Amino acid sequence: MDTAYVSQDILGLLVKAKRKGIILSIVRIAVFFVMAAAFIVGVTDRPLFLLLFLLSLTGFVYLILLFNKNRDETAFLSELVIMEEEKKKRASRNLQGFDPGTEFMDKGHPFSNDLDIFGSHSLFQLINHTVNKGGKAKLASWLLSYMNSNLATERSGAVRELSSKPGFISSFEATGRAFIKGEKSKIDFYNWLKKPKIWRSFYYFPMILGPVGGVILLFLAGVGMIPSVWVGAWIVLGLFFLTLVFKSLHEASQVFPNQGDIKTFGKWASLIEKSDFADPYLHSLKEPIKNENFVASKVLKSLEQKTFMIQNRINLMFVIFNLIFWIDFFLLWRAEIWRKKFGSHIAGWEVVFDTWQVLVSLGAFTHEEQNHTFPTWSRDKTIDAKNLKHPLIAKEKSVGNDFSFHEDTKTILLTGSNMSGKTTFMRTLGINMVMANIGLGTMSESFILGPFQLFTSMRNTDNLGESVSSFYAELARIKQLLSKAEEGETVFFLLDEILKGTNTADRIMGSGALIRQLAASNCKGIISTHDIELSQLENNLDYLVNKSFHSEIMDDKIHFDYKLKDGPCPSFNAHKLMELMGIRFSK
Repeated sequence: MDTAYVSQDILGLLVKAKRKGIILSIVRIAVFFVMAAAFIVGVTDRPLFLLLFLLSLTGFVYLILLFNKNRDETAFLSELVIMEEEKKKRASRNLQGFDPGTEFMDKGHPFSNDLDIFGSHSLFQLINHTVNKGGKAKLASWLLSYMNSNLATERSGAVRELSSKPGFISSFEATGRAFIKGEKSKIDFYNWLKKPKIWRSFYYFPMILGPVGGVILLFLAGVGMIPSVWVGAWIVLGLFFLTLVFKSLHEASQVFPNQGDIKTFGKWASLIEKSDFADPYLHSLKEPIKNENFVASKVLKSLEQKTFMIQNRINLMFVIFNLIFWIDFFLLWRAEIWRKKFGSHIAGWEVVFDTWQVLVSLGAFTHEEQNHTFPTWSRDKTIDAKNLKHPLIAKEKSVGNDFSFHEDTKTILLTGSNMSGKTTFMRTLGINMVMANIGLGTMSESFILGPFQLFTSMRNTDNLGESVSSFYAELARIKQLLSKAEEGETVFFLLDEILKGTNTADRIMGSGALIRQLAASNCKGIISTHDIELSQLENNLDYLVNKSFHSEIMDDKIHFDYKLKDGPCPSFNAHKLMELMGIRFSK
């Protein structure tokens, strides 16, 4: 499809395409009835009508090609219209109805379960523009991957360039959405490609005899030189020969990929081949698609045609042609040639296309958000962010914060009243680190990030099936962090309201011990708490810094500014919140 469609009146083009499709359908039906009548009359009474049959058949095939082209165009334009609506929903952060990627959720993962990477109202829903299982799994693997500044820098360069090509990314996504329907595993097809030779030398004889003999017999019968019964005898002979290749072609029809998958791959390849890329990573991903040995789009177009023919051999029109011209031999021969020349490449192309899907997703998100603040990766164990915001909160509601974590700081103790923004801020920092790691820009004015691995402990819940309490679940999570600390990993941790499942005295004592133990390792991070007593540790531990979120009570209402402040929280609001909920305190 022409990428210019993206900038035109898509709805107008869609209406025209649908109208054209209706006209083509009506004309095609009319020609079919003419063709059927000519065939019946030609075989039973007037052989000369077989020539009309051949002419109408040619017209019918041409109409089919026009109809299929129009159908593809209509499907493409329809997806562009839907994509525009989805773009508006994403901009307003209305993510209901988007794929949540719940199959990738993992409670044991170092950070994904706590940062809304997957699930309802998640980062996956916000950025995912992939169109098949392979692309979706690839995006999930990037989101779940360990922090790697080299990979992130490589990916971000590709994302920058793709975000400047809205026509390319829209056409790429719309193509996949339009044609990939009901995915079919390609494992059996890849195994079929590795099978021994299925073509036999003596198949050449019926492959040549079939079309030559069929044309001669039809011509002679058409001009009345031989009776039409000879055509019937020819068909009977053809049935005998066609049984020789029936099994091989039936097996191929069962294992060949869906035609929509191959059509998509071919159109993706063509789109990539026609585009110029300056970024080295994009250029390396283009190399397997177009090089001096082959052009993937032509190879895949050839496979699409073979797939269509092999998988539609029971079509009435094909059956008639096959019985007269013995086309099955030609199909098997062409499939064998294709398999020998290109069969070893298609699995690799699928992997490459999965990567393109992920990069197109990231490029589309970057273009839609106009978010070009890409992180600066530092070798120092530090984090510095200006006006950092949460990507899942609508822009008009999101509150930005400046944040610095210096080299000599080990722990930031975060205190604050209920609902003041502690947990949201920690998730904001964590999810922006994930975005930076996959090659996206961060939701900030600037973002400097050191060589950390990310670890979180926020959503620790009980599990009746496993007889696990929420307190035990949190301890198990902390044990994972301590194991990483003992192994010498450089970890940035986000621990929310630690040890909340035990009494105040034990919690304060345990929290202090944990802070000291982590400070002796390569780990550093943020710990939030309601225990204001812990803020006194700053007087004795020079590596601990207090930060806080505040609230104000005015006219029996609690007001939050959600701004991060230096020092411990001076007041808490739980008492007032309980009063507002109807709990009466005795005076």
